[in-house]
Amino acid sequence: MAPSPREADPELQSEMNIVAEAVEKTIGHLLPETDLAENRLFQAMRHGTLSGGKRLRPFLTMHTANLFNVDPLRARRAAAAVEFVHCYSLIHDDLPAMDDAKLRRGKPTVHIQFDEATAILAGDALLTLAFEILSEPETHEDPRVRCELIRSLAKAAGCHGMAGGQMLDLIGETEEFDFGTISRLQRMKTGKLMAFACEAGAILGKGNEPHRKALCNYAFDLGLAFQVTDDILDVEADPQDTGKDTGKDSQAGKSTFVSTMGKEQARNRAEMLVHQAIGHLKIFSGRAEMLERLAYYVLERRA
Repeated sequence: MAPSPREADPELQSEMNIVAEAVEKTIGHLLPETDLAENRLFQAMRHGTLSGGKRLRPFLTMHTANLFNVDPLRARRAAAAVEFVHCYSLIHDDLPAMDDAKLRRGKPTVHIQFDEATAILAGDALLTLAFEILSEPETHEDPRVRCELIRSLAKAAGCHGMAGGQMLDLIGETEEFDFGTISRLQRMKTGKLMAFACEAGAILGKGNEPHRKALCNYAFDLGLAFQVTDDILDVEADPQDTGKDTGKDSQAGKSTFVSTMGKEQARNRAEMLVHQAIGHLKIFSGRAEMLERLAYYVLERRA
């Protein structure tokens, strides 16, 4: 049985650590160090992906893949591809033209550690590498599965997904958004990639449409809850705890869940979203317990 929302969950943390270690080994294998002249690019890519982090999206891919008995090697490759796209977005988000952040995961951001041009190239290279990984037979022997993974990730990361959400985020620096627009922004910027992270496991396992829809709905509610708690942390957390700059949204004048609703209502909204997310998992008849535990973790996280 999953713990109550207010209890610590050492079993979940242990499983998250196991997944993170396994995926980081896969990332290290896919991003080997080299003695080629362009090694600086590889160093920047490794800095942007191997500097820690919760590995939340790989966790989603690995555990949804478990629901469909997917080969762990295939699941790890898909999980690494998701993380490459996520890390590319962080590298670009941190640039002076975007959020101008100096810290990420407690370490200098890529453009600070290297330079802006190298950071741009590192993000570009990670994005394209993700699609290369998904296109290879090692990820799945069925070319139709590989094509579906590529198509779904492209939609999640592109103009109707993460990139479009980031554009709305930039517009939000000069325009005041209502709750509906903020929700749409975050569904695109955060939720679409989380939905792919969940659906990737089902695509690899050739899951049926009801199962895939349930996982996408779970991911969208989880993604919104994650962003609500992120907005709360941005105004009340210590950078030493979060490992990144805080207060950036307020300084930029962005409309957030907290600025629109207030902290208390934002917390209530996050709790509602988490319970909705968990409700979508009922179709799996108790086999998705770790995903349920993760939803509670998102609600209670402090970093």
